[in-house]
Amino acid sequence: MPLSLTNKNVIFVAGLGGIGLDTSKELLKRDLKNLVILDRINNPAVITELQKINPKVTVTFIPYDVTVPIAETKKLLKTIFDKLKTVDILINGAGILDDHKIEATIAVNYTGLVNTTTAILDFWDIRKGGPGGIICNIGSVTGFNAIYQVPVYSGTKAAVVNFTSSLAKLAPITGVTAYTVNPGITRTTLVHKFNSWLDVEPKVAEKLLEHPTQTTQECATNFVKAIELNKNGGLWFLDKGTLEDIEWTKHWDSGI
Repeated sequence: MPLSLTNKNVIFVAGLGGIGLDTSKELLKRDLKNLVILDRINNPAVITELQKINPKVTVTFIPYDVTVPIAETKKLLKTIFDKLKTVDILINGAGILDDHKIEATIAVNYTGLVNTTTAILDFWDIRKGGPGGIICNIGSVTGFNAIYQVPVYSGTKAAVVNFTSSLAKLAPITGVTAYTVNPGITRTTLVHKFNSWLDVEPKVAEKLLEHPTQTTQECATNFVKAIELNKNGGLWFLDKGTLEDIEWTKHWDSGI
């Protein structure tokens, strides 16, 4: 069901990154009520810049490391819910690309996303009297078309796709819908220099950028369109300035 973002409260994890920052700017054009940005490093100048885009929207920055224990995330979210009363959308966008850092890649790209999602269910789950909510998880084209030289990174993104697909199917139980936005190769600092697994391809970054790319602005424009389309279970592919909902694999009924 299409969604109007007017007067909505949005939490954006990693909303100051490359794609994240341009997406934050696009969101502000939609007359949100509140945009709460959770990120590791504060950048007051950028927060001021964001606030100027649309003074009607309250932009708040709160320091957050997605690798903290889930109990800490729940405490942080409680302070947000106590202040705003309602939150409509959670965007999980934290990510790193460096297959030398195996544990960190898994912790940030997958475990942190799962923990943040699990924590917000304390406030949204209809079985606990919650109102439901919307989860937007940032995946990657590598989640269904791996860059095999970075199997750890690609594996975490495949995990995000499967986790989010499961969340979508659980929506009748929890009241929480979910979808992924999966950027193709986007020109960010993330892709300009990174390490392959076991150095199997020392020039992996250079080879990746030989392929067609898109700007962060092109990605952000379609990112917000996907949010507005609000398709539970959507697997959105954002590539070279286009937006497509794709079928990754044939659905299988486990019979459970």
